[in-house]
Parts: sequence; structure tokens; C-alpha cells
Amino acid sequence: MRRRARPGRFAERVLVGVDDAGREERLVFWIERRGGGLWAVGRAVNPHLRQTEEMRPEELLFEGYELQDALDRANEALEDDVRVLEADREQVDVRPFTRREVLPALERWFFGRG
Repeated sequence: MRRRARPGRFAERVLVGVDDAGREERLVFWIERRGGGLWAVGRAVNPHLRQTEEMRPEELLFEGYELQDALDRANEALEDDVRVLEADREQVDVRPFTRREVLPALERWFFGRG
């Protein structure tokens, strides 16, 4: 369930469920690297239905300098929505965000190889 959609996004997860009206709903979570050494965590609902890929201000869950803090916030948000989907009897198979996943992308970015 991981896909790299935009430059700067080092990890991404997509959960699929249904909204209150019974329509498919996609929740996208990501960790990205920003200028000045900042990490950012975002969560968007149905971004594939938008005219633009620009993140909305309310979708920013975290911004800070520590990777571990970003991982913690991303996993907390992901787990919250997994619990909701499981309560709705949805099958959910998603891995948590890990440092091991993000570090190779950070190294490629830092050394200009990707």
C-alpha cells in the first residue's frame, strides 16, 4: 500500500474504506522532507479526486526536525484510522512507517541520487 507520488515524499500509505454515504474513501498518509531540515507528516482524504495535488493546510499533522517524532505522529494517525476501518469490519493490511524505510530515501535525497 505504499506508493511514491511526489518528490520529497519519503514514505506513503493508502487506506481504502467507505464514507458515511457508502462511497469509496481513500486516506493517504505520508512523510516528507522539507527545506531547512524539516520533516512533515500529512493525511489527506480522497486527494485523487482533486484538481491539484497541493496539500491543504489542514492536512498537515506534524512539522518538526526529528525523524522519530515524524514517524511517531504518522503511525499514530495511521493507527487511528486503521482502528476505525476495523470497527467498520473492513480488512486492513498496512505496515507502520519505519526508520528503516525512510533512511535509504533520505540518503538518496541527501547525496543527490534520486
